[in-house]
Amino acid sequence: MNKSKRMYTVFITLIVGVVILLTGVGAGAGLLFSPNFMPEKTCYIHIYPEKDFRALCQQLEDSAHCRNIGRFIWLAERLKYPENMKTGRYTIHPKMNNYDLLNNLRRGHQELVRVTFNNIRIKKELAECLGDQLMLNDEDLMALLDDDAFCDSMGFTPQTIQAMFIPNTYEIYWNISVAKLMQRMQREYSLFWTDARRDKAGIIGITPVEVATLASIVEEESAVPEEYPVIAGLYINRLHRGIPLQADPTVKYATGNFALTRILYEHLHVDSPYNTYLHGGLPPGPIRIPSITGINAVLNYRKHNYLYMCAKEDFSGRHNFAVTLAEHNRNADRYRAALNRLGIR
Repeated sequence: MNKSKRMYTVFITLIVGVVILLTGVGAGAGLLFSPNFMPEKTCYIHIYPEKDFRALCQQLEDSAHCRNIGRFIWLAERLKYPENMKTGRYTIHPKMNNYDLLNNLRRGHQELVRVTFNNIRIKKELAECLGDQLMLNDEDLMALLDDDAFCDSMGFTPQTIQAMFIPNTYEIYWNISVAKLMQRMQREYSLFWTDARRDKAGIIGITPVEVATLASIVEEESAVPEEYPVIAGLYINRLHRGIPLQADPTVKYATGNFALTRILYEHLHVDSPYNTYLHGGLPPGPIRIPSITGINAVLNYRKHNYLYMCAKEDFSGRHNFAVTLAEHNRNADRYRAALNRLGIR
């Protein structure tokens, strides 16, 4: 035990002794160790940067079903807790007593949050998703995601920074700062991109960020994960042959209208670096945050000769693949006819 912990233990022991002396052995022990919080199941309280003691007490009554808030306040004041509050997310178990809770609160002994983010298309959605799960301000996070110098320090640009976020479940302290969250995500990115994964990307001839960019297109193309490796192989064939990707999802992203159900001729001329009908190669960055499944589908793409794809006319979410343009045109005609029959414009 280090010196600071020993001093803390001695301090708490003295306080406990004083409380017992002041209130009598039986009453003092009851004030400290009798169950005072009776939630039906384990619950959590949150202390925000304002560190409002009254707001905390209200949470204890509303969420933790505190039996006697006066006893908690009395002990908290003797321990000088109201002027030394720490932000965080704290656990309250059924039948928890004042002493145990205050011990955790004073030490900042928090419960980790299981943070997830999936199906994220744009940075604003990412910031809002993380802001909903953590104490951080989503506007502060957006500022860093859009900052050239900061993104460069992470090894990315504002256009590619989304590739750093690998969708998974992470255990994180609720009151983590925006900067430390970004550092954590950078570490997770480095752990994910093992030598084996980097070697596979190198064989394809693209970087990890480009893998994420291609994976984002693949996932936008199909709702059927079984198709991902085939679609990835199709686009890799185009990249290797210098053929424009001509990926409809990049056009939708370029328009900013994610509700589009049909890409029309007029959309193909939207002036944007993300429009892969107008610009060769991959777009400047991911058009969504790809899943691990999507990334692995690119790294383990299916080898074939397909260069074209078109949604199946049965609207199953699957695709017809083609080697030749003539074959593709026949597939496209069937799909357009199906759209017209349903009046989808």
